[in-house]
Amino acid sequence: MEIRQISEDYSVTGQIAPEDVKQISDAGFKSVICNRPDGEQPDQPGNDAVRSAVEAAGLTFRYIPVISGQMTAENVAEQASALAELPSPVLAYCRSGTRCTNLFIAIQQSKG
Repeated sequence: MEIRQISEDYSVTGQIAPEDVKQISDAGFKSVICNRPDGEQPDQPGNDAVRSAVEAAGLTFRYIPVISGQMTAENVAEQASALAELPSPVLAYCRSGTRCTNLFIAIQQSKG
């Protein structure tokens, strides 16, 4: 798992699995956002399995699926709301981390 820090309170990574949650918790993250829709690839862990592991570790979880290449204004607004509400630091994941990064950039641009 390669975690890339985007800001002081926001980092991104590719797909995580339930067994990665201890490492995420040990790294100091307080919340996890899944930006990857379930079923993109047959072998990916579903968000429910990851959510269970995240919440069992005492972290907060949010599911905001974004279809690759089809980010919407609603996705940006949901991500912005999540970042305003969730305990930080936050780790967001998708297939590679790119959608999570693009959402963050769009949030910053919308702030003008």
